[in-house]
Amino acid sequence: MKAELESLVDQMITGGILFDEAVKEFEKKFIQKVVNRHHNNLSKAADELGIHRNTLSKRIGEYEKSVNGNGNGHLNGHNGTVKRRQAPPRRKKRV
Repeated sequence: MKAELESLVDQMITGGILFDEAVKEFEKKFIQKVVNRHHNNLSKAADELGIHRNTLSKRIGEYEKSVNGNGNGHLNGHNGTVKRRQAPPRRKKRV
């Protein structure tokens, strides 16, 4: 495995891939593999990755935004919209 990694790094360097881009892509692929292993259960995936579930959700959202410009941070079918109860109108204070 070490030889494969070294070969991949050589290919990336030769191909002009910048360090930051390589690190981001590695992280993205690593996280995607772990999330897929846990059938999109972010809590279990976060435990295996050793990161907080909120951090995992944030990272996934960043990956989705970079792909389609409007990611919501979920891989499990949520569309990112949350219905919230509207607050009642505020009453003016009488003076």
